[in-house]
Amino acid sequence: MDIMTNLRAFLAVARYGGFSEAARQLNVVPSVAAKRVSQLEHAVGTRLFERSTRKVVLTEAGESFQGRARSLIAELDDTLAGLRRAGDRLEGRILMMVPTTLHMLVLSDALSGFLRQHAHITMELALVNRSVNPAEEGFDLAISGHAASSYEGVLDVPLYPFEQELCASPEYLQRRGTPQHPRDLEDHDGLFFKPLGTAWRFQSDQGQLNVNVQARLIADDNFTLRAAALAGTGIAMLPSYVSGDAIRSGQLVKVLEAYPVPNSWFRAHVTQHRAHVARIVKLLDWLKVSLEKALPKIEG
Repeated sequence: MDIMTNLRAFLAVARYGGFSEAARQLNVVPSVAAKRVSQLEHAVGTRLFERSTRKVVLTEAGESFQGRARSLIAELDDTLAGLRRAGDRLEGRILMMVPTTLHMLVLSDALSGFLRQHAHITMELALVNRSVNPAEEGFDLAISGHAASSYEGVLDVPLYPFEQELCASPEYLQRRGTPQHPRDLEDHDGLFFKPLGTAWRFQSDQGQLNVNVQARLIADDNFTLRAAALAGTGIAMLPSYVSGDAIRSGQLVKVLEAYPVPNSWFRAHVTQHRAHVARIVKLLDWLKVSLEKALPKIEG
């Protein structure tokens, strides 16, 4: 039994949710993909998928095994790439988790440019809007725009700072009034990015102010929050690269400008044993430059 071939079949079925598409990606017939997964299940002594006539779903054991399988395949690909490498050419696969909004507005172009520059690198992306441990999920790195937890065996690499802006539609402010002090937000409806919770921080002459606001909407995607703010649903705290166009057009208005919001940072959370791999190092440098070019400059 070729264990690595069977691992690749397992990962393909998990990714595409069925044997037919997985088999097409692997250039085999579905029965061969199913046989490889069955052989792997026999080897590990447990079922990795629940099968029905309509879909194939990972079991709890399969979910747990998926990250480790990704790591094993990545290690093998690294070893083979090292043997094949000609000169300083970068080769191999990068497994990466990125936030949805940042990817759509900024990273899609940056990552496409990176792949054009390095023709022998392949990449697998997962759009994830929560704090995750890339090591446990079997990924090389995860990009985060919020204060993520620290994980054992994971390095935090600062990439670029960005501004957050408190804003609302003119219609909402006319209807509910414009806050003059952060405490006034207690009488307003808040639109919150889920990973950051329902408290907002402000800077003042007396130090930092923390305000808990009644949540009207909690979402894990900033596009959703911007749409709700444009519709007059409440006040939102949005990254400037998300709110900028709407503010410049007058569709959204900045609120409480006299009480600035602390800047945030985009960070890469890199699995420690992958942090010194050449293609990961090169990608991190590329992302720092790309974010600096694409995001608004912070004044002061």
